[in-house]
Formats: sequence, structure tokens, C-alpha cells
Amino acid sequence: MKPYVLTFQEIDKNQLPVAGGKGSNLGELSKLKGIRVPPGFCVTTEAYKNVVNNNQELDPLISQLYTLKADDREKISNISMKIRSIIEGIAIPPDMEQELTEILSIYGENNAYAVRSSATAEDLPTASFAGQQDTFLNIKGKDALMHHISKCWASLFTDRAVTYRIQNKFDHRKVFLAVVIQKMIFPEASGIMFTADPVTSNRKVLSIDASFGLGEALVSGLVNADIYKVREHTILHKKISHKKLSIYSLPGGGTEEKEIESHKQNAQTLSDHQILKLEYLGRNIEAYFGCPQDIEWCLYKEEFYIVQSRPITTLYPVPKANDKDNHVYLSFGHRQMMTEAMKPLGHSFFNAFFVLVSGTPMTEAGDRLFMDVSHEMKSPFMSKSFCKSLGVVDVLMQKAFQNLLTRKDYVKSLHKGKTMMLEPAVWLSWGIDTFKTYMKNDPGDMEKLMAQYAAVLENKENIMKKLSGDELFQFLEKDFKDMKNMIFKSYRYSFAGAYASSWLNRNILKWLGEKNVADTLAQSVSNNVTSEMGLALLDVADVIRQYPEVQECLTTANNENLFEDLDKLKGGKESANAIKAFLRKYGMRCSAEIDITRTRWNENPAILIPIILSNIKSFEPGAHTLKFQEGLNEALRKEKEILLRLEKISGGKSKIRKTRKMISVLRNFVGYREYNKYIMVWYFWIIKQAFMQEADRLVQNHTIKNRDDIHYLTYDELRQVIKTNSVDYEQIKRRKEDYELFSKLTPPRLITSDGEIISGEYDTGNIPKGAIAGVPVSSGTVEGRARVLLKLEDAHIEEGDILVTTFTDPSWTPVFVSIKGLVTEVGGMMTHGAVVAREYGLPAIVGIDNATKLIKDGQKIRINGTEGYIEILG
Repeated sequence: MKPYVLTFQEIDKNQLPVAGGKGSNLGELSKLKGIRVPPGFCVTTEAYKNVVNNNQELDPLISQLYTLKADDREKISNISMKIRSIIEGIAIPPDMEQELTEILSIYGENNAYAVRSSATAEDLPTASFAGQQDTFLNIKGKDALMHHISKCWASLFTDRAVTYRIQNKFDHRKVFLAVVIQKMIFPEASGIMFTADPVTSNRKVLSIDASFGLGEALVSGLVNADIYKVREHTILHKKISHKKLSIYSLPGGGTEEKEIESHKQNAQTLSDHQILKLEYLGRNIEAYFGCPQDIEWCLYKEEFYIVQSRPITTLYPVPKANDKDNHVYLSFGHRQMMTEAMKPLGHSFFNAFFVLVSGTPMTEAGDRLFMDVSHEMKSPFMSKSFCKSLGVVDVLMQKAFQNLLTRKDYVKSLHKGKTMMLEPAVWLSWGIDTFKTYMKNDPGDMEKLMAQYAAVLENKENIMKKLSGDELFQFLEKDFKDMKNMIFKSYRYSFAGAYASSWLNRNILKWLGEKNVADTLAQSVSNNVTSEMGLALLDVADVIRQYPEVQECLTTANNENLFEDLDKLKGGKESANAIKAFLRKYGMRCSAEIDITRTRWNENPAILIPIILSNIKSFEPGAHTLKFQEGLNEALRKEKEILLRLEKISGGKSKIRKTRKMISVLRNFVGYREYNKYIMVWYFWIIKQAFMQEADRLVQNHTIKNRDDIHYLTYDELRQVIKTNSVDYEQIKRRKEDYELFSKLTPPRLITSDGEIISGEYDTGNIPKGAIAGVPVSSGTVEGRARVLLKLEDAHIEEGDILVTTFTDPSWTPVFVSIKGLVTEVGGMMTHGAVVAREYGLPAIVGIDNATKLIKDGQKIRINGTEGYIEILG
């Protein structure tokens, strides 16, 4: 029979299933030289299982928890209370009581003990579960200990613990509880130590919270702690708090609140010598566990005791450098409006493609890509131009960059490696080509190039269909360079349109005092493949709206049988043909489309169904033509108005001539900005199809189990697996677990090699009190219902809604035809959402951190896309 009780000396990190997170960590700490841990033992998960398993009262109640969501608070509370009551009422079996009696005879039955819960899904690198179960202090006597062991078991079903498991998708029946029992320490002081700064995430700055008495005063929020910041044996900062109350042990058991002596209330809890000693212990513990730690400590008779150490689970991973120099990394995802985690094949493939385009590789951290911008920051000339360029992509990123530039000594210490920017000769060539394009102002050349590129991509698809194995990868090595040349050759059209937009906004503001005039002038332009996509889906809706049976079918349709189900219905063939025609041009797109592993609309057309049905509900037939014409009329009206107003000011004739030319350039070329992304995504789709054909062969050869397993290989590893028909499945399993963990983390815009996250902030002085500040990217003011969406698949939009989301990429464009305003957490003046919002005439604000949490779904809000703020109205 497995033992119900184990001493700390019998426990190590491999016994998580029997000792739980806290117990296994304490077992490890007890063996660490120079670290004092109060002696104790662990009542194992076998005891918990013996008591609660197969209980006929518990099973149906636990089953009910699986039907609940995290916001079903009242139901969670009622069921959890019943479960706790049952567990606390179960008698501890005699054989278990006997083991407890024997261990207490060794440790001393009359001693005072701390009784702490230790769950198997607790204090892990992936989830802390901190504070979810209960702790009981200064417990004396065997009967009291057994009673509090039962209370610990029951605390696995506190409301907060159940809710946490639901939110983090942990199985209630697969999380077990051990109970840690330690001899009580009655400290003069106690607190928490983080071996990475919990505010900035800097791994080299250690932070200590300290107060007098037991640490429960800090955990419960009863007292403000002293805070000490230490870096490499130097105290950087001390905040000495006023400490009025503390918690102390009672002689007969239990604890009480007491007022701290008046002369100590404003005293420094730890001496400088003690702070540095604690730092030394913390760094040793961190080195032993191999990751930053959250450590609970107490001070007794001038000695520090460690009562817990757990991984800090909220830190974002630090990008790896090949040297020990200081580096600064910028989030590529924020530049691309794609902050979600990418699977290994996705980020490694894109990096391989990016290296050939830019000449410089990116680095990966937390399944996201980062650019090392140390060189750009260190160079006085490049730092200014690079910082300026960030403003059109993401203003908060720009402000973070500016904040770091003010730290002159740090900037001097940065690694001077390769630049992430293109060579000056490339920029000069683009500048010359852009000037020629502006002067000629003929969209015919651009349209010919677009037709040529479409033909080239169709040819590439035919070639790759016939390639297999290493031949495919050899072809791609050469073909990446061809794609680079295609993309670079056409940038002149995008730049000409962007230059015209900037010129108009700058000069019309100066001459007439009107902001962001290009927003209106750029509505309903030609050759914008992304905005045309949103309107094209209205045409699909026009076909389907004729057939009620098809609409009814689509409300419950799934991807596997979508077209087969439609074929059986009246109008089904016509509806299917309309969807397929749309997919032929746009089916390579999806949310987060730079990640080659993401499911494309071609692979799952059902993603589009909510948008199609919303379009049928919200629009009359012919809405495509009507909306385009409305935007065109508004642009022409604005042009006429501007020119008339210019006539009345000094130098009007010259200003009119220049303005008319700029408006023409704007309307001819501003739409092309979206085409480069379109052909790149089309190219990625061609390659993905080739990779998935290889995956199918690997499945047939029994090399892999599922075709999607290749998503967890890097680009180079996939090539090797195809060559050898051999794969490391343990590695795939680890990467799947890592991806699940990293998907929950929020990537920083700017992070240093010390792990410090650099943030930016807005000047909120000129916005109304209580308003939320952001970046205005498309002018106008509008009120409406906030529709907070995190996934395109959930896009049940009604006309007049204001879309609030983390970011938008081209896949979101179909919903833009229904909304009347846009708010995103990420973005800048030239990012996708801003460009399309301006063309559709939608007020838009971007760059609002946590917008999807600050604004609740269904709230009435007002957005001012001219000044850049949001007001919550109700």
C-alpha cells in the first residue's frame, strides 16, 4: 500500500502527483545546502483519494461543475459549498489516523503547526493556483490537525479554486490535494521575495516585500509592506511603509491581529545587511530551480527560513541572445497586427522567409517573433528615424522606444550588431521609384503588375503541386528570393499613396485647419483588394438571401459537410457557387494569416457563415454597389469642398493645383498598400498546401499520427523529418504544452535582454475627464453599442455596432461593412484596421491597452476618431 504520509526528506520534484506543488517544492528546498526550511511532512494525495473517491454524494455534484462557466458565480458557490460540507464530514480512516499518530510522535504532538494545501496543479511553471486553497496557522494537537486536514481537502472546492480551474481548463477530477504540515515559525518579520521584478519583469532586479509578524498580514492586504529593490548586491530602492497592524500567534493556537508598537510602525523592517542576505538566498534558490521564483520567507532569531518557493508564472520569456551584452527586442507581432502565439512551423517558416527579405533573422520568445533593435537604438541617427517610423505602426511601441532612449547609460551599453533596417541603397532606390510613380501618376502600370503577379502565383502553385520531399525545399530556397524581388518591386505604389496621404493631411491642416482630410478623400478607391473583399461578401449574401432553406441550413452548418448539405437544397448549388467564387479569390486569408499554420477560409469556409448571415440581416440587396457609391460620393464631395475653400486663401491657385494632383495620386495608389500583403498570404497558402501534402504522406508512412503535428516542428525540422521519416514525438508533446502556455501570455511591445518590459503611455491632458485615450487613425465621432470580439468566428455583428477587439488584420475586413466604428488594442496610422476604416469612412481609435477588458460588450460608447478618445456612456 502506498504511504499516506511522507517527510520532506522523502519528497523531491518527481513526486508532484503525491505531494502536490507546494509539497514537492518544499521537499526540494529541504535538500538545498544553506537554505533553512521548517521541518515537516506531507499527507499525500493518496489520503485525499481514499477519502473522496467513489463517494456517491460527491460524484453527481462534481459532475454538475462541468456544465458551468466561470461567470456562473451563484451556481458555482452553491455546488461548491455542498461539496466542501460533504468532504469535511467524512471521517479520516483508522489506518490513515495511525500514520499521522506515528509521524506526530516523531515531530511532537504538542508543537504548533502550519497546515497548508498542496494541489497537484499548483506552483507549476504553467499555473500557480496561488491562494486558491486554504492555509491554517498555529494548529495544535492531533484532533485539531486532523480537522484542518479535512478543511484543506475541502478547500479544493472553494469558489475561487473551482472558478480558476474552469478558466484554465483543468479537470476537477484530475486535480488532487496533498496537505503540507510544518512546524510553526513565530517570526519577527516575514514577507515575499520575487527574484524578478514583478512590476517591470526585469530578471536582474529582485524585489522584497517585508513587514513585522506573520506573512498572512501581507497576503490578506492588512498592511502595506516595505518594498526593497536589489540588483547584483546593490540596494536600488527602499520604500518604507507605515505599518500599523500585524498578525501574531496565540499561545493556545490560532492567530490574532495586533497593533505594532508605535516606535516600529515607520521603521525599516529589515536592515540593509538582512536585505542583501535575503537576496543571496533568493538567487541561490532561483539558480537551483532554474527559473525566477516567488518565495515566502520569515525571519526568526536573525535567521531566514523559507516556507515556500514557486515559479513566477506571469513572466514573459526573454528572447535569447548569443552573447552577454544588453539587447533590446521589439515585438514583430505588434508591427504586423498579430500578437497571438504562433506554432513552431509558423514562426520558423516566417523567419526563414524574412531573413531572405531583410537579410537579418528575428528571434523567437513565447512563440512570438521579436526584432533585435539594439543597433537602431544605439545609433543616434538611426534611433530617430526608426522611432519616427514606429509611430505609424503602433504609437505605444514608439513611446516605449522613446522612454528607453532617455536612459543614456543603458543605451550606450547595448550590443552593436546588425541593423534590422534595410540598406540605405534600398531606401534610395525606393525613393527614386516612388518619385517617378508620383510624377507619372498612372495606375495602369500598377494594374498590369497586379495581373502579372496573379499569373506568377498561379504558375508557382502548379509547380509546387508536382514537387515532393527535398525537391520542394530546394525550390523554396530559390523561390523566396523571387518573391522578395516581386514585393520590393511594387513598394513604390504603396509609398506614393502614403506620401500623398501625409502631404494632404499636413498641408490642409496648415492651410484650412482641418485634420485628417485624407481619411475622407481615400474612401472607395480602386484596387484595394482588402476592402473589395468585404464588399464582395455582400454579393454572396445577395445570392443566399433568395433562399430561406439555405439560410436555415447555414445556421447549423459545419465545415465537413457544408457544400454537400447545400447541394440538397433549393438554391443550394447557386449559394455554394457564390461561396466558392469568393474563396477562389480570398480563401487563402484567415485571422493571424502570417502564421502558415492558421486555418484558412479555404480549409474551413464555415468561419464566414456568421458574417454572411449578419450581412443578410443588416443590408438590403445591392448593398455592395450602394456602399461603394456612398463612399465615392463622400470623397468627391470632400474634394470639391477643399478646392473651393482653397480658392479663397492666399496663393489659392498654386495650392489647388498641388492639392488636385495629390488627391489624384492618393486615389490612384493608396489602395495598393494591401496588395503586397495579399500576394504574400496567397504565396504562403500555396506553400501550406504543399506542406500538408507532405504531412499526409508522413501520416500514411506512420511517421506522425496527425497531419497537424507538423505545426509543432520548425521549418528545418520538417525538412529533416520528411527526409528521414523519423520524428521525436516527445518534443512535439512538449511544444504543444508550451504553445498552450504561451497562448495565455500577453507579449510586450518592447523587452530587454534582462526581461524588463518597457511600456509607453499617452498624454491624456486634452481629453475629457474619464475618457480612455488612444491613437486617432480615422476621423469622425460616432456613438453605438460596443461589440467586444476576440475571434472572427464569433462575429455576430449588427449594423451600427462599434467593433472592439485586440487587433484586426485583412481577415476582419468583411465585418467592417456592418460596423460604424473601430477600437483596437494594437495599431497605428498605417496598419490594416486604420487603412480600411478610412476607406470605409469609419471613425477609428487604436493602441488602447486592454480595450477588450476596459469596455464591456453591449455598453454604449462614443468614439472620437479625430482627437483620439473613447467615452463610456452606459
